[in-house]
Amino acid sequence: MFKLFNRKAQKETTKAKVSQGLKKTRVSLTQRLARVFLGQTVVDQNIIEEIEMVLLSADVGVSSTESIIQSLKDALSEYGELTKEQTFKVIKNTMVGLIKQPKHKTKLPKGHTKVVLVVGVNGVGKTTSVAKLVKREQLEDKKVLVAAGDTYRAAAVQQLRTWCERLDVPIVAQQDGADPAAVIYDALSSAKAKKMDVMIADTAGRLHTQDNLMNELEKVQRVLKKIDEHAPHETLIVLDATTGQTAFNQVKVFSDLIGIDGIILTKLDGTAKGGIIFAIQDKLGVPVKYIGVGEGVDDLSEFKPKDFVEALFD
Repeated sequence: MFKLFNRKAQKETTKAKVSQGLKKTRVSLTQRLARVFLGQTVVDQNIIEEIEMVLLSADVGVSSTESIIQSLKDALSEYGELTKEQTFKVIKNTMVGLIKQPKHKTKLPKGHTKVVLVVGVNGVGKTTSVAKLVKREQLEDKKVLVAAGDTYRAAAVQQLRTWCERLDVPIVAQQDGADPAAVIYDALSSAKAKKMDVMIADTAGRLHTQDNLMNELEKVQRVLKKIDEHAPHETLIVLDATTGQTAFNQVKVFSDLIGIDGIILTKLDGTAKGGIIFAIQDKLGVPVKYIGVGEGVDDLSEFKPKDFVEALFD
């Protein structure tokens, strides 16, 4: 009973954090839409054109905006006119339908260690995202081990050690400059020996244009498969929500090389262009799995399309 109550409270807290994290986007979007409807009671073609400009300015993306506008035109054709409330309902329903959901992977057999590989460029909040993922697994009563695969920055290993101490989880790390693939291989060997439920591997930040470092990720995947042919079971890329078009290029290159299962979108609370999630769907088709809405270890929320869209308008 207490656990059920705790989960409900946690869900409400998460929704509140998402809502707060999207404050800049919500204020920007709703204020602009409010100006569109100023003095208007029903929607006509002129208003639809203005709504289109508002959506594009919020980085919703060309294709997604076209889909939303088409839904409005279809509704207008069917009903003759739309009120402001009806218009918002059409926009929200279309937005939810546009968002791609992460695939539900096959559940691993009991006693099998799940391997999560976290990749991305420098400065996107990758190491902190690893810590947040650890916390999420702990809340599910999972035993977690962390691999410090970023061996190029001493500060990265130390940062990860600090997080692991706070979260009371084991970490496998080696000296600066060690082979990242060897570190991650040793970590998975240790995780399996200790019967850990999950191993989460951090990797060095790398530009998608750095071929040698990108090829290193392929090596990491190869050595993991020597222990578990299906590993990594999940590869997540961390993106900074404020970087715009650059983020799309990053995902495309990483996805083409090693395959990406989902996106962790960070710094969403620091931008007024939360519509980037729709643009990501437009251009890449890679699902957003988690969104970061703060600096705390609990500030990583599972991305739920309906809650996200509601938070944009509430």
